[in-house]
Order: sequence, then C-alpha cells, then structure tokens
Amino acid sequence: MEEFDEEICGAPAAEPPQVRRAERLQGRQAMHVAYMASRPQRPAPDTADLRDDDEPQNEPPQVEHRGSRPMVQGSRAVLRNGLAYAPARAPESVKAAIWAGNELRRKPYIWGGGHGSFYDRGYDCSGTISYALHAAGALSAPLPSSGLMRYGQRGRGRWITIYSRRGHTFAVIAGLRLDTTDFENGGNTGPRWHSDSRDTRGYVARHPAGL
Repeated sequence: MEEFDEEICGAPAAEPPQVRRAERLQGRQAMHVAYMASRPQRPAPDTADLRDDDEPQNEPPQVEHRGSRPMVQGSRAVLRNGLAYAPARAPESVKAAIWAGNELRRKPYIWGGGHGSFYDRGYDCSGTISYALHAAGALSAPLPSSGLMRYGQRGRGRWITIYSRRGHTFAVIAGLRLDTTDFENGGNTGPRWHSDSRDTRGYVARHPAGL
C-alpha cells in the first residue's frame, strides 16, 4: 500500500512589533509603551495540483441526459434516488462503469454471485466490482477480493479506486461508493451506490491504469 508523507507548513514568522505610541509620565513612574504586533499570516493553500474540473460546485449540477445513461455536468457523479449520474467530463470508460453499476442496483446479495460469469442473478462484493470494471474495459474475467488486492496499479486513481482486503472489496468511482454493504440499513443488501464514505484502514487501494 503506498504511503504518503504529510508536510506540515508552519505560519511565517511574525514581523517585529511596531511602536505606535510612547508616553513618559512625570515623577518616578515607568514609561508606558503601546505596541502593535502584526498577526501571523496563514499559509495559502497549495493549488498546484488542483484542476479546474476539481473545484467544488456551489450549485447542483445540471442534468444533461436521463434514461439508461444518465449524466450530469461537471467531473463528479451524483446520486439521485439510488441512480448514479455519470459526470460529463469523465472518460467514456468511467461512464460505462457507472452505468453498469446502475444495472445491478436492484440485484440481491448472493455470496459468490458474479464469479462464474459477469452476468448473474445476484452479486457479492467482488462480483459487483468485477462487473463494473468489465464494463469499463478494464477486466476480462471476474476476480475475488484477494485478486483485486493485486489488480491494476497501486494507490488511488483519478477516477476509479478499488479498496480491497481479504473478505471484502468496494470501489469509489467519480466520488460515489459502489458497495454491497449498507451502513444505513445494515448488512449486505446487494450492489448499491452510496454517497457516504467508509473507513479504508486495512484496505489496499488499487486503480485501473490511466484511470
């Protein structure tokens, strides 16, 4: 699993205080001096790797297409009534993976489902992810969770990230989680899209080459 080091940048040193007013009092009283100290400036965020299409959107994205291939403007997928809308700026292979996930959203959870063939009456976690990757043109045969731990390239992808450990796997595609585990209703409910995230500790992150 690829490790990343965080670099903590401290605030720049404050400038020497400036004397605003000095007043000498009569008698033996000490001189009172008023200072104005400049406040330290927060470091500006690093935007070197920020793309235009990664900027947060203040307004809900506009729907471009509906039907079997729903799509929205921008670079992030949107979940509406259980249906994932693919972002218009995503590569066609990513859109295909999202639309493939929509095809499974009413399928039940079946242990081992989607392993003998990509097309089954129900799916487990790795069968679900294998189906989406196959639709993206990134997988030729279904893989179990242990196989997905060695799939593709190491680390998170620009569009698709597969998180795998022994016993479970899920994917984050264009910002949405494709998973058979439903934390809201509990248990394995089958292939579904989720807008919430989950703890990835203990998982291996992999991604298809180029995605």
